[in-house]
Amino acid sequence: MRAQGSTLGRLRDWTPSPVWPEGRGLMLARPLLSERREMLRNWLSGQGADWIDDPANEDPRYGRSRARQALHATASAHVSPVRVVDAASASPLIVDGGLIQLDRSVRAATLAAALVCAGGGSTPPRGDRLSAILDRLRASEDFVAVLSGARLEATADRVIVMREAGEWTRRPIAPLRLEPRRAAVWDGRFIFNAREPGWTVVAARGRLSSLTGRDRDALNRLPPAARGAVPVLLRDGETAPVLAGVGVEQRDLVPERLRLALDETTHEDDLNHPPNGVTPWNHLFSRKDIPDRGPTLGLRTTEDLNEPA
Repeated sequence: MRAQGSTLGRLRDWTPSPVWPEGRGLMLARPLLSERREMLRNWLSGQGADWIDDPANEDPRYGRSRARQALHATASAHVSPVRVVDAASASPLIVDGGLIQLDRSVRAATLAAALVCAGGGSTPPRGDRLSAILDRLRASEDFVAVLSGARLEATADRVIVMREAGEWTRRPIAPLRLEPRRAAVWDGRFIFNAREPGWTVVAARGRLSSLTGRDRDALNRLPPAARGAVPVLLRDGETAPVLAGVGVEQRDLVPERLRLALDETTHEDDLNHPPNGVTPWNHLFSRKDIPDRGPTLGLRTTEDLNEPA
């Protein structure tokens, strides 16, 4: 399966939930992973219990089904194992604003995880398209590619992955209405907590010119292509968007999700620990970057948001 381009991670008896963002913070247990299907079926039959077989297990459209059929057909023959060599590489570097910086020697599984996490979706890239990007990276090409809702920019000095804002032309994202003291996820990449009602999260794309000069200066720290994919806030009764920090707290979920995708989290205790070098609730626009616009609209901490009104 790996030789044919599969980017599946390894299965463990404890793994983070594959459902994102609804399953964030949950672990998935597989206590029967080491048991064989025949043994389980025999035991269930002895208990008078029934079971359900997943029809996808026999569907040749899926790689795992084709692999099972090939193994069954050659069960009595000697089969030489296929060794897949994947280049070693440095760990991805998390950059504020939902960006991920990679090395050109990035492993296929790491690149696939970075694309999915930066893109905010759930569908990994096809193996052939992923291999094509890896070949161009190894060849030291400078190029731009869009895959899994993410944009990869490879230049002589760096490789960065970010959300592709142009994808919203094909798949628009509905505005996210925030409810006070209730966490809400936008675009699978950012989580918001609002102190007061009246806030809506939208994309900065098409609204950059309406931001204040101070907010535009903060956005200018990002590559130009990444700025339109940053979330901004609209206040009821006001037309100009603002960045998070004015009565609303924002946290970047990309580092947490990437850590989960790369098997760096192995137990529930690890779920709330930030990756190395990343500070909890360290979003692009810190408190010092946002002017205080009034005594009731100051930025609040997570502890504040959990306190009763």
